[in-house]
Amino acid sequence: MEYLLIVISAVFVNNIVLSQFLGICSFLGVSKKVETAVGMTGAVMFVLVLSTLATYLLMKSVLEPLGLEYLRTISFILVIAALVQMVEIALKKVSPPLYQALGIYLPLITTNCAVLGVAILTIQKDFNLLQGVLFAFSHALGFGLAMISFSGMREHLEYAEIPARMKGVPISLILAGLLSMAFMGFAGIGA
Repeated sequence: MEYLLIVISAVFVNNIVLSQFLGICSFLGVSKKVETAVGMTGAVMFVLVLSTLATYLLMKSVLEPLGLEYLRTISFILVIAALVQMVEIALKKVSPPLYQALGIYLPLITTNCAVLGVAILTIQKDFNLLQGVLFAFSHALGFGLAMISFSGMREHLEYAEIPARMKGVPISLILAGLLSMAFMGFAGIGA
């Protein structure tokens, strides 16, 4: 039951984008088309789970035993940046089609604050390794749900009659606010 609560809470109640406002730059910037939103979701999911696993192991096996917990944020940033670079190099050599499919999304993830936020939240909530990985995967699902929903709505906005001054960023921000309010309806479900 505890694992189910982690999933429901991360995907719906405490959605990383719509409730905690982490990852907004990619949420707004890469959500003009559903196709690009799906690509970004896949890349974020992959990196989010790997980076949470790596940062958890770093924290529990190096930083905590040596009493260096205060270096958490800077070391997590370095691990995430290095991990994204290694994944990019490996994908380029092992699977060029997948590397081409991810394109610019993989380097963009280095600066996605949702990745760092989930890694830090995993430690703050004192999860074990399995709970932490599930927490990261669930937040990636929530990110994807929000991103793909938002991009689908933005695609439909192209056919709507919108006043000239509201086109583009203003209507996108209003739409993001409405989507965030819709997710607030899940607030009573999980912890």
